[in-house]
Amino acid sequence: MGGEERIRRQHEAGKLTARERLDVLLDPGSFVELDPFVTPRSREFGLDRVEAPADGVVTGHGTIDGRPTHVFSQDFTVLGGSLGEGHAEKICKVMDLATRTGTPIIGLNDSGGARIQEGVVSLGGYAEIFLRNTLASGVVPQISAIMGPCAGGAVYSPAITDFTLMVRGTAYMFVTGPQVVRAVTREDVSFEDLGGADVHASKSGIAHFVAADDEECLLLIRRLLGFLPSNNLEEPPRRAPADDPGRADAALDELVPEDPTRPYDMHQVLQHVVDDAEFLEVHAGFARNLIVGFARLHGRPVGVLAQQPAVLAGVLDIDASVKGARFVRFCDAFNLPLVTFVDVPGFLPGVAQEHGGIIRHGAKLLYAYCEATTPKLTVITRKAYGGAYDVMASKHIRGDLNLAWPTAEIAVMGPEGAIDIIFRKELADASDPGARRRELVAEYRAQFATPYVAAARGYVDDVIFPSQTRRRLIAALEVLHRKRAANPRRKHGNIPL
Repeated sequence: MGGEERIRRQHEAGKLTARERLDVLLDPGSFVELDPFVTPRSREFGLDRVEAPADGVVTGHGTIDGRPTHVFSQDFTVLGGSLGEGHAEKICKVMDLATRTGTPIIGLNDSGGARIQEGVVSLGGYAEIFLRNTLASGVVPQISAIMGPCAGGAVYSPAITDFTLMVRGTAYMFVTGPQVVRAVTREDVSFEDLGGADVHASKSGIAHFVAADDEECLLLIRRLLGFLPSNNLEEPPRRAPADDPGRADAALDELVPEDPTRPYDMHQVLQHVVDDAEFLEVHAGFARNLIVGFARLHGRPVGVLAQQPAVLAGVLDIDASVKGARFVRFCDAFNLPLVTFVDVPGFLPGVAQEHGGIIRHGAKLLYAYCEATTPKLTVITRKAYGGAYDVMASKHIRGDLNLAWPTAEIAVMGPEGAIDIIFRKELADASDPGARRRELVAEYRAQFATPYVAAARGYVDDVIFPSQTRRRLIAALEVLHRKRAANPRRKHGNIPL
């Protein structure tokens, strides 16, 4: 590493060193280092004479819970962790090994960026890494931890990977820094406000997880990998189940309010259904009207998507659509069954949403669900209105099991809106429009906004008591894990980006 003084400064900044991070991340004694003798090669600026152990990055492989993984850990104590020719080649080597051997790639980023002294060679090194990120996408899981600076072109490698974690207070990401922003736009902004962990977790959606410190971040990576297969040809790792698969949770029968306008917390539904109430939420601070994350059902890992009625009534907007689409595509790529809980009043109306491209962004979520061939299980807990009903893993887009609770309302639109359109003239002529409207709404809800109309046509496979949800989902997964399905042969589709 870069010597005692630089190590001391690293610790004073609240950061572990590159090797200390690997000690926390990997199983004890499992790390095997590759290329420890590589050093800078540039003669133009005398870098070939600089003391730079391992060229500022530690690379190799080890195990997490006994499963092999390939890793690189940038060393900020050596030339600021800057990326030069040798540095890039080391990272590319472990990425190539990971792709060939079907093992996850974990990158611990803490770097000052491209090594200026090596010029275009550094830029070429980044491009080589970006190419490998792209070719490995959907083949092996790729996880990026931002544990210090990550700026300029360096940000595009984490952006291509599957999950990005950031450490609050020490990590930041941006294409152009505060000084450039100030010079070009006259905006005065701090490092934290421009590209800190909380900004990217709640506003940009770039950070999937935020950790309080390095150790929490590294342990979170270990937990995340516990839900994921090592590559796209393997099944997700199944744990020995401890939670009763036949457990009927009566609390679910009382959870959805009788008043369809009253919110409830979908997290409570998930906790009652999944194994041991364990749910690893992804993107928890971004587009909170849609919940996504990982759980287990009878020991099997699943990807979960669910509307959150407690935030914007669970409506789908631009951010929620993009968030959901990316998660669906990840789960489909790595054979994780999708379990979708639906309580959606539709897509968010408004000029800002329309001009911002809700049509295009909503189509991303639709495309992702349509394209997915992994098992798809859907539970409609309450509202499923309009096009959002179709989008959320409906039977019409190859849903494998579609269930509804008795509280489900499936219709083109909510009863109030439907009555205002269908009976506009009658309501205008009524002696008491308010009373007549309430009557018509009640009639419409009883006749049309129920799950039984859809069930009669086979669009819903069964209407069940909420307390039976866990048992029915587990029974379906036992059959569907053998599912084989394929899309038409093609180079690739053209998702509406």
